[in-house]
This record gives sequence, structure tokens and C-alpha cells, in this order.
Amino acid sequence: MDRLRPRQRERLVFSGFTKAEIEKMEKLLVEPTEPLQSKEFCQKIARSFSASSARAGKSIVKWTEVQSWFAARLKESTSKAPSFTDTPKDQSPIPETCPLHNGHQGSQNLKGMGGKIPDLSELKFEAKSSKDGAWYDVDMFLTHRFLSSGEAEVRVRFVGFGAEDDEWVNVKKAVRERSIPFEHSECNKVTIGDLVLCLQERRDQSIYYDAHVVKIERKTHDIRGCRCLFLIRYNHDNSEERVRLRRLCYIPGQQSR
Repeated sequence: MDRLRPRQRERLVFSGFTKAEIEKMEKLLVEPTEPLQSKEFCQKIARSFSASSARAGKSIVKWTEVQSWFAARLKESTSKAPSFTDTPKDQSPIPETCPLHNGHQGSQNLKGMGGKIPDLSELKFEAKSSKDGAWYDVDMFLTHRFLSSGEAEVRVRFVGFGAEDDEWVNVKKAVRERSIPFEHSECNKVTIGDLVLCLQERRDQSIYYDAHVVKIERKTHDIRGCRCLFLIRYNHDNSEERVRLRRLCYIPGQQSR
């Protein structure tokens, strides 16, 4: 994954489809012949639309625009929360005592709910990719499974990425409630030793990693906001860097705000 993780906005959905193109895609939603969001399928649809005489004089259709349209429509009809009822025959259902993430205080765990499963549709989650150890926003939970060890895993789709980047991640270790960017007025809430999510900015990419606050240089705020400097140590490689507050995010359950 080599793209900036989107945190403030969802993908924009292309709105330049013709009426006939929309009707064709709506029919495919009802009677899909292939995985609707696969790159190959969306490329085939985009080529057929672009080659149509009805599109003469109009811009060509990109396969990512087709994929975004299907993603938006599917999201309208399905919840982002993982399904605990539509369980494949070869998998056992996730028990009600299995938490979606470890230790956060912002919402209730499933454990101890007395048989009642809370509504998770309004919560937003992030998951840790095994490919680079970075955290990405979760678009949807696709399915789940249990390993021979008894640990639960969920298959996630990340915001801004397609089906080719879907991953199985450990529910307890790699899924948690979405981290929240600090406001300029909240710099006093950050203390030495805190675990935070930090945007690591490099020439070729900018992605989010867990880090601990090592040192804080308090400075007077100005018209630009907080000017304090935070020395952080990234957990994945122990490298250190001085960063501004704008690059730090609060992890629910890790600090008290």
C-alpha cells in the first residue's frame, strides 16, 4: 500500500454516467456475473462504456469510477459493521464475547452484554495492515473466521483501496476504533509516554504508524495554532522524529481527554 491513507474524506463518486450506463450497472447489482468491485470486471465495464456510440464527444470512463459507483451503491444497501448472522457453512459464528478491538473505552465491548449485540454501524474502525505495519481506515468488514488457535480474524476492505488490497487481520490485535486527530487546543492533553498514531511523512508516501511520545517542547501558540514540538519514537522501527501536533492522532482508550 503506497498511497496516503484518507482520513478526512471518502472517495468521490463519479457522476458523469449516462442514463443507459447507470441502468446497466443497476442490473449488474441485481444479477452480478463477476465480483462487482474487482479491477478486471470494472475495467471491462469501463471499456464497453467508453467505446459506446452514446459516449461520443464525452470523456472516457475510468475503471476506478465504475468501481467507486459500485462501492457507493453496495454501501447504501449494507452496513459497514461486520455481519454476525450471515456465517459461511465452513465457519463458526463469532461469539458474543469476542470484542472487536482491545481495551478502548469509547464504546462498549461485546463481552458482558448479556446476549445483546450493540449497534456498531455508527462506529468507524481502523485496521493494521500486515504488509507495512501501518494503520488504515476500514471501509467494511467482509467476513470472519477462526484460526486453529481459537483467535478470530476478519477480512477488511480499506477506505480508498480495492478488493486486491483486502486483508485478513486479527480482531484483537489489529482492529480498533478509529483514531482522532488532535485539535490545536488539545496539545496539553499529550504527555510523555503516551501511545499515539503519527503520520509519517516521506518523499514517496505518508502513512500512519503507532508511536510513543518521548519528549515535548512546549512553545507559545500563534495565529497558525499549536507550535509545540513532540519527539516521538515509532514502534515499528524505533526511529525517532520531531513532529507538530497536526500529525498526531488520539487513540481511543489510550489516554484520557
